[in-house]
Amino acid sequence: MISLVLAAVVAAHPLGNFTVNHYNGLEVRPGQVVNTAVVDYAELPTLQAKTTVDTDGSGTASPRENAAYAASTCAALARAQRLVVDGKAVSWQVGPASLEYAPGQGGLATSRLTCPLSAPVATTSSVAFSDSFLGERIGWREITAVSEGVRLAPSGVPSVSTSDRLRKYPDDLLASPLDQRSVTLRVAGTAPAAAPAPRGPSLSGLSVGGPIGDALAALDRTFTGLIGASSLTVPLGLLAVLLAVVLGAGHALIPGHGKTIMAAYLAGRRGRPRDALVVGATVTATHTAGVLVVGLVISAFSSLAGESVLSWLGLASGLLIAVVGVRLLWSAARGRGLGHGHGHGHGHGHGHGHGHGHGHGHGHGHGQEERQGHERAGLIGLGIAGGLVPSPSALIVLLGAAALGRTWFGVALVGAYGLGMAATLTATGLLLVKLATRLDRLAAARKGMAGRIAGLAPLGTATMVVVLGAGLAVRSLAGAL
Repeated sequence: MISLVLAAVVAAHPLGNFTVNHYNGLEVRPGQVVNTAVVDYAELPTLQAKTTVDTDGSGTASPRENAAYAASTCAALARAQRLVVDGKAVSWQVGPASLEYAPGQGGLATSRLTCPLSAPVATTSSVAFSDSFLGERIGWREITAVSEGVRLAPSGVPSVSTSDRLRKYPDDLLASPLDQRSVTLRVAGTAPAAAPAPRGPSLSGLSVGGPIGDALAALDRTFTGLIGASSLTVPLGLLAVLLAVVLGAGHALIPGHGKTIMAAYLAGRRGRPRDALVVGATVTATHTAGVLVVGLVISAFSSLAGESVLSWLGLASGLLIAVVGVRLLWSAARGRGLGHGHGHGHGHGHGHGHGHGHGHGHGHGHGQEERQGHERAGLIGLGIAGGLVPSPSALIVLLGAAALGRTWFGVALVGAYGLGMAATLTATGLLLVKLATRLDRLAAARKGMAGRIAGLAPLGTATMVVVLGAGLAVRSLAGAL
């Protein structure tokens, strides 16, 4: 079992399961321009293309089907690339294409498309190249240029691939992958090729997360890799469920998907223990349903970019959070201006012979039921927002399990992942409820600066919810466009 776990860690795609990565290796010759174009598809794009490759629906692509898909895709790639030699547009000719598969995460495969392209044209002054193939997909984009029998002026375009033609991505560039889509080369003469052109400026990537981040990333890769085990034993299945709960709990602590905003809501609205339970349950249900729906949509539509779906869901989550925040802000401002409520009482007594008396009093607060309704809607809204953006790891697990005929096991792991999220959110919410109770006491006592700060807590947290929700929406919109 240990060997299976280690293999799962090694198999992870370094740039993420949604990426489509591009390499173009240009070579300028006296009478020809050649390009070796390579496209590296991560697990989800490879899975989406499966039905297109497997034209007879047998479940397994034959060598002939692979060759036909490679040829048609390389033809589309050639049409999406623009080559301008000495100011004149030139069309590519496509050579024998190839499509290869390699093991990936969650029992899924990655794929590698290689397209040999050539253009029979003499070059005397310049070569301009640009690549717009699958331009909307996120991923690594790299271009190199060399010459044979032609001398190129220094251009800053590297002559050696940083990623070994998409076989090995440098660790220091994973946080900020290369994104080079066009180059212009100048011909300086027809002498034998000079020394390799100097490499372009290196992008300084940051180490992601340090030792703790690396450990969590390894745990995540192990979790998604367990689905691909050739024999699924009971201990291995239980380990996968345990990892799902742990990773779900960790995912709930990552800012940016509404979890921390939920905490601000509970603290500012003086939540109750059951409020924390409502949010946790709503997040679990929404996240589990979201993973199932997004997984179904991605599987059904091969042209749909998975990262685009997540970006639009992030936008919806941010807008929902902002709407809840605006309602909170309005409620808090009205509460400070009008007070929370008022009450009155009266009593009277009288005697008639035997002597008796009675009295009664009562009080009431206006808008109490309306306020409670708003709070319930806000709690459910934040719970939905918190679970609306599914975890990519949970998606990989579900789709990988479905591809291997273990759909129900994948669904169970997604549910365990959601339970881990709910546990963290509920525990955080309960702690914040206690904190809110203490702030209430300070506000009631109105003692010093602490009391004034406590009195402003509803306005402050409502403002925070609006700002964070709007920020999440803007960031997601930028990723979707």
